[in-house]
Amino acid sequence: MPPQVTPAGGTPTESVTRRGWRLVRRSLRLHPWVHAAGIMGANVFALAIVGFTVVVGRITDEVIVPGLDGEGVPRRSVLVAVAVVAGVGVVRGVSVVARRWFNMLATVRTQRTWRRAITDRYLDVPLSFHQARSAGQLLAHADADVEVATAMLKPLAFAMSVVMLAVASLASLLLVHPLFALVAVVMFPTLTVLNRRFTRAVEAPAAAGQAAVGVLSGIAHESLDGVLVVKTLGRERDEVERFTAAADDLRARRLEVGRLRSTYAPLYYSLPQVGIVVLLLVGVWLVDRDAASIGDVVRAMSLFSILTLPMEILGYLFQEMPRSVVGMDRIDRVLAHPPEGRPSGRGTVAAPAPDTVPVEFDDVGFAHDGGPPVLDGFDLHLAAGETVALVGATGSGKSTAVALLAGLVPPTSGQVRIGGRPTTGLGPEGVSETVATVLQETFLFADTIRSNLLLGRHADDDAVDAALAIAAAAGFVSELPDGLDTELGERGVTLSGGQRQRLAIARALLRRPEVLVLDDATSAVDPVVEAGILEGLRAPSIPGGGPEAVGTPTLLVVAHRLATIRLADRVVFLDEGRIAATGTHEELLEVEAYVALARAYELAGGHR
Repeated sequence: MPPQVTPAGGTPTESVTRRGWRLVRRSLRLHPWVHAAGIMGANVFALAIVGFTVVVGRITDEVIVPGLDGEGVPRRSVLVAVAVVAGVGVVRGVSVVARRWFNMLATVRTQRTWRRAITDRYLDVPLSFHQARSAGQLLAHADADVEVATAMLKPLAFAMSVVMLAVASLASLLLVHPLFALVAVVMFPTLTVLNRRFTRAVEAPAAAGQAAVGVLSGIAHESLDGVLVVKTLGRERDEVERFTAAADDLRARRLEVGRLRSTYAPLYYSLPQVGIVVLLLVGVWLVDRDAASIGDVVRAMSLFSILTLPMEILGYLFQEMPRSVVGMDRIDRVLAHPPEGRPSGRGTVAAPAPDTVPVEFDDVGFAHDGGPPVLDGFDLHLAAGETVALVGATGSGKSTAVALLAGLVPPTSGQVRIGGRPTTGLGPEGVSETVATVLQETFLFADTIRSNLLLGRHADDDAVDAALAIAAAAGFVSELPDGLDTELGERGVTLSGGQRQRLAIARALLRRPEVLVLDDATSAVDPVVEAGILEGLRAPSIPGGGPEAVGTPTLLVVAHRLATIRLADRVVFLDEGRIAATGTHEELLEVEAYVALARAYELAGGHR
């Protein structure tokens, strides 16, 4: 059952207590049976506590006092007392085990449900969601926020049994003497008032503390992820100082919450003890007036001494409630983010018919939220097997065109079609069945080369060898200690940039794409090797997987080297989001802006 999503943060005037109980109800609806078992065990424990105090009072009057007065106690009475105490102890022990086991099971299952919900939403939201948030913040939502949001569920069963305990205790005290019940009537409302005051005071510091956790996680992730930059630029001290400042801020937020707890917690814990002293004084007065027995006083005092732990648990629940509510609010803001449209027919894309243009950009426009257009009136048709180089200055829209073709972002206007079908109707999964995209920043997992190439797909060794040969990667892979089974470091750090790019091209080829997109994917490769790769891509032969070989894919290359540009069948020159000119490299030399760009590429040695 998917978790219920409610408006993040509730209404501005809604109390923390009400939002906290709504959080509890959501968990109860998700996993009702384990919660019910835990609460039932807690209620049995509460009744056992009251029953134990009744037994203690009876034993005091019928066994202990007569024994101390010298009257003697029958052996049968002692055995019965021992048996009753043991029986009540067994009931208490079993109920404690049931309460703790099932309540923790409910808490862990709720954490699992919410973590899955967050992870699923991360997979379903548009790329812009991830671009607007740091990795540390995303990790904090899935880890720290879930932990905090479920913190108040850990004492839930015991805390809910306090109601049963309060009713049973009040009834038991009324049976002894109304004055004893009066002490309890004064104590419970006082605890309620203290709890409400604490939850209101601690909400804002708790929210600031959770936000500080996200900031600290983001800095830690960023520093570790960019360790090469930190090391090569000597920024170790700066990163430590940045982390220290964030840690100091988090510590200050947590200390503020701790200060509030230290103010209210002693009041929570001392009230039952004060009640015991009051009961003792009242009890002495009643015994002196023969209005109560010694056993009655012991019974009442035992009840209040046992009430100390439930009161502490209830206090802990109310202490955790503000933090849990804040954590749940942060989770809800993730779950409330609308997912990207997922067409029902995604997953398989038929190969384009011979008379169908494989790739079409039809009057495409794209702009980031509230920003100026990145692409405007972009029209581009790629014929089957054609190699097209996309060139332009930085910011001209080349990478945006690649993202649109890969289905990573939807166009603001117009359509991008693959085999006659709009990418918005195929979804990213459907697009990836036909289009393989290789980016400049290559990501490799900390796994074997073979696993990085296949990524869960099946391909025999002949197909893998052919893909590596086309990508000019077969030579260096064969020289590695374990060949295809060589373990790579994180992000493939044990390989050079050019080697990582060549493996990424081989990985794309193993998907047997109809359209292959290279977004500056050979920037770290030697120009001579690059020329060989591009020539090989014009007629790749990847055996296995059905047909004996895959036909020449349509190739779109974002290029920054003249040697690469000259190999293209057609060059498309982008200028400020529009196609300024198209043709062969020699034809575009008639365009002044293109000549300036080509000269800049040449002076830069073919690099950006």
